[in-house]
Amino acid sequence: MKRKELFILIGILVLDLGTKLIVQSNLDLHHQIPIIDNFFYITYAKNTGAAWSMFSGRVGILTLMSLAGVGLFSYMFSRVPEENKWERISIVLMIAGAAGNLFDRFVFGYVRDFLDFVIFGYDFPIFNIADSALCIGIGLLIVITLFKKEEVNGKN
Repeated sequence: MKRKELFILIGILVLDLGTKLIVQSNLDLHHQIPIIDNFFYITYAKNTGAAWSMFSGRVGILTLMSLAGVGLFSYMFSRVPEENKWERISIVLMIAGAAGNLFDRFVFGYVRDFLDFVIFGYDFPIFNIADSALCIGIGLLIVITLFKKEEVNGKN
């Protein structure tokens, strides 16, 4: 792993775990702080499930899935040539996101969430920095894959 990639990985983990610790230490469960009324709140929540609280209470299985995700993403990363820097960065984001939530599941038995948005009247599920990194990484990898120039019959 190159220095920049390692810096991104560690930076996201520190930001994720640090913000979770700050929120957990300063807010009671479900306490809400308005940042932008009717749009953005800091709300402390414990999620024993996955996205949208799916599979709630299945911490063991979700922990194993998170561990498998970190392993799979790490394997994917090892297969990407160094010159494909954006592809590698997207996978680093995915590793960092999966690792941040894996830490929470392993240590606490739940994931600490706190970013709470209301978008066009829809109260979006509460999430965290790790979730954001994972989603951005997946989205970036999809865009890269869709727009990657493929050789067809030896032509670019």
